[in-house]
Amino acid sequence: MAKKSSKDLAKYESPRLLSPFNEVERWFEEMFRRPFSMLEPSWWPKIKFPAVEECSPSVDIYKEGNNVIVKAEIPGMKKADLDVSLSEGALTISGQKKKEEKVNKNDYYRYECSEGSFSRTFSLPEGVQTDKAKAKFDNGVLEITIPMTAAPKKKEQKIKVQ
Repeated sequence: MAKKSSKDLAKYESPRLLSPFNEVERWFEEMFRRPFSMLEPSWWPKIKFPAVEECSPSVDIYKEGNNVIVKAEIPGMKKADLDVSLSEGALTISGQKKKEEKVNKNDYYRYECSEGSFSRTFSLPEGVQTDKAKAKFDNGVLEITIPMTAAPKKKEQKIKVQ
């Protein structure tokens, strides 16, 4: 049976086996997230705070034909709030999101404001034509198409051992 070659641009590493230190590591992470959680009694009701809205987009990078395609899901943002740049074999996607909600009714007033920013940088394979890259943003999905040059075939060269 012929061996299949992978055309993925990013390599996936399988998760390591659980080490005996994972529980301690998780405990420290929880301690830094909620520093006073160890001081409260176990019978005390847990107060749940609203989750912080995650602003970092999930990104897919793959090769399709002679193009590298980058798709980022960025819901709730506007095209004007995004910045996409290519330099020295790296693609950077960054943006800033600001959300304000004001409700003024007869018997109450509510004003909520949140903002956040993100920046993600990805290494690109050799041979991409950064000057011909195109990006489009539609329905919260940023799609960047970067054409690749025809890669020169690698020649095998024998080296004489002395």
